[in-house]
Parts: sequence; C-alpha cells; structure tokens
Amino acid sequence: MLNRIETHQELEITTEILMNILNHSSDEIFVLDKEGRIIYVNRTCERHYGLKPSEVIGRLNGEFVSKGYWGPSIIPYVLKEKKPVTIKQTTYIGGELLTTAIPIFHAETNEIELIVTTSHEQTFKSLYHPEEEHMGEPAKEIQPVTNNMITNNEKMKALLKLCDKVARVDTTILIQGESGTGKSLLASHIHKMSQRKSGPFLALNCAAIPEDLLESELFGYSQGAFTGANRGGKTGLIEAANGGTLFLDEIGEISPKVQAKLLQVIQERQFLPIGGREVKTVDIRIIAATNQNLQQMVENRQFREDLFYRLNVIDLKLPPLRERKEDIIPLTYYFLNKFNQKYQSSQIISQEALEVLSDHQWPGNVRQLENVIERLVITSDGVIQLSDLPDMILQNAKPKTHRSYSSSLEVALEEFEKEMVINSYKKFLSSRKVAMDLNISQTKASKLIRKYCSDSEG
Repeated sequence: MLNRIETHQELEITTEILMNILNHSSDEIFVLDKEGRIIYVNRTCERHYGLKPSEVIGRLNGEFVSKGYWGPSIIPYVLKEKKPVTIKQTTYIGGELLTTAIPIFHAETNEIELIVTTSHEQTFKSLYHPEEEHMGEPAKEIQPVTNNMITNNEKMKALLKLCDKVARVDTTILIQGESGTGKSLLASHIHKMSQRKSGPFLALNCAAIPEDLLESELFGYSQGAFTGANRGGKTGLIEAANGGTLFLDEIGEISPKVQAKLLQVIQERQFLPIGGREVKTVDIRIIAATNQNLQQMVENRQFREDLFYRLNVIDLKLPPLRERKEDIIPLTYYFLNKFNQKYQSSQIISQEALEVLSDHQWPGNVRQLENVIERLVITSDGVIQLSDLPDMILQNAKPKTHRSYSSSLEVALEEFEKEMVINSYKKFLSSRKVAMDLNISQTKASKLIRKYCSDSEG
C-alpha cells in the first residue's frame, strides 16, 4: 500500500519519490538501528567520505569509525543521553562536519529504536590534525584508513596491507608505477610504518639532477675534491639519511658508475665520498622507484643486473588511477578540501562535473587530478560546473556525461522512477515481484513497466 500526501495538486508522494528527495538534500542523512547498524544513508555520504550508499548500508557504524572514515562516533553519546546530541566530526578526506543525532523511541517500550543523524559541512581542517573540541573535551585525532593513502580500491588495500608487513623488516624495496601514481607517497607511508620512523626520510628524483652532479648529491665530497668544491666539503644524502630511509625516484636514470657505488652501499653499508680517503659506514634503508621496465633495461645492458636484484627484493606495483576508479571521488573531495583551505574558498562540485571526472582515464594519474582540482578551485565561481572543466577532459568525456540535469522536480522524479523500474524489472522480470520490490501495487507496477520497459511482460 502506498502512503500518500494530498496537496492541492493531488501529488502522490511515493516511497521512491521520498528517497529521491532525500538524495537531493545538501545535508548527509543517516538512519541507524539500536545496534548501530546503518539501514539508510543518502547520496551526500559520497561527497563526505567517497563512499556510495551501497557500500555503507547494512554495515555497522563502528566499523567506519575504527577505520577512520569519520570520528568521533556520535552514537555512544545519544545512547547515553537519550536525547538529541550535536558534535563536531572530522573525515578522513579533510572535511569537518557538524553532526546531530536524534533518537527515535519505540511507542510501547519507550526504548531507542532508531537513530537519525544529519551532518553538514562547516570548514576544512588540515587532513590529519583535527584540533576542535566537542562536548567540552578535545576531539580525538582521526587516523585515516591508510594513514596517508586515501583509497577504497581493493587492489590498493591489498598493496597497503603488504606494505605494512614489509615496513617491519629492513630490506630494500622497488616501487613500480606510472608517473603520478604516488610512488613517493607510498615510500613515505612505508617509512612512517617502519622502525625507522623517528629517523630522516630523504627523497631524491634521480632524473631531475644532471648526471655529473648526481654522484656528489648522493655520496658527498671531501674538501678540495674538485675545482669549485665547498671549502669544508659536502655531506651527501646517503650520509644525511643515516638511521632513516633514502628514497630514490626514477632509479633507472642513474649512470653505470653511480649504479656500482650504490650497489656497494646496499651490500656493505659503506661508501667513499668523492675525493675522500676514508670509507664511511651508514645505517639506511633504500626504497627505489621507477616508471620504466628495469627488467628490460637489464636485458638491454642499460642497468646492472646485480643492482636490479638487490633493489628488487620486495617489488610493489602501484596501479594507475584508471584502474582504481573507486578512488577518483574521494581523492577529488580530498583535493577540493585541501585547496579550499589553501585559497580560503568554499568551492563545491556539481554531480555532472564529478561524473565526468570519474569517467576520465587520467593519463597523469593522481598528480594530474590534483592539478586539475587546484585549477578548478582557483578559476570557478562557487560551484564547479561541467563547463569549468579543462577542454582536454571534456573532449574525452563519454556522451552520457553530457546529459542535462533539469532543475524541475517533476522531471528529476520521473528520471529516478524510470531508473528504479528498469533496474527492478531487469532483476525480477515479473510485475508482481517488481511491485513487492518497489512497495507499490501490481497494477501500478504493470503500468510503469509498460511505460519504461520495451520488453515488458504486459
């Protein structure tokens, strides 16, 4: 049976229409049972946490709090107070929410049956350092899902789980991945998870340093080593990283001479500065990265085989952004929060523009996405629209993402109704089951199937 609200226009408000209205709310709306299980959430949660409603509904609130998606949890407060409670929360992509929880009581037992929470964005905080207070006590610092890696992708989660294991041992690591995938960020993550986290983390892009300077940057030089050398010599990065981690990006660019000296550092933990006579000993971990095929370079005699195998004790492959589509939305909102804070703005992004970004192939990966969002925050006026996106992205956009979203409630509701009916009919192929699925009469289900489904049963 349909619940209906009569207006002067005799508009029938069905369950699906109400759901559509809730999904268009600018506030996030959660409904939980007394056990803290999420039984409904509107689409705004995608903007706050990069999670679709289907990834949230049916799971326990505490599961997301423990993983750092949002916090602190408001549920213990409302269960204790048994009245509406409002606190400030922070999210793992850098947002700050003002959240209110309202208990719904059972008519007979007067016990809490449901909890309804609403959240809206306030300001944007530094990602992992919330300092605001709630209920008179300092807010607990949120630990994001992966400390400094934002992902909802299963391959990335498996990779990060492996990183947590290899971080505990002191071996060399080779990270492979396309340019812009976040190799330096992953190296930093491993360092922070390791026993060397209190030591230095130094990084060098080997491709950015001229070959004749790279050796001195790495190994340093002694006094008078060459014309123009500093009077007191220079400490190289290898020595400066003692007790910590040295990250060498674009390792495939180093010369054979530097390869030989680097091999000595890995094997013997010793090196000789340029022009020096005294061998120095260091305690460092080396993490290398490349976007080249080092195995092929070894076969072509462009890279030392013995160094390759020394570096490749642990091989980590970072997938490109186009293979982790689930991460585009949370990363988009993370960068949006980051640059809103940097430029003291409050830009938001339209659903249409977000869909285009989600469908893009991102040849420049995460770095390219970050640069695009920074540009959009600077150049857009209030709401980032489809027309604000760079031409390169628009030219490659799929035709479906160019559809026009009508501001008419009637048109929007009809679009939503059509989508629900088609999906339900494809699943059940029966007007009776569609009626049960959508909580409408079989007569109405048959009518809607005839209207929207060309291959309906009649």
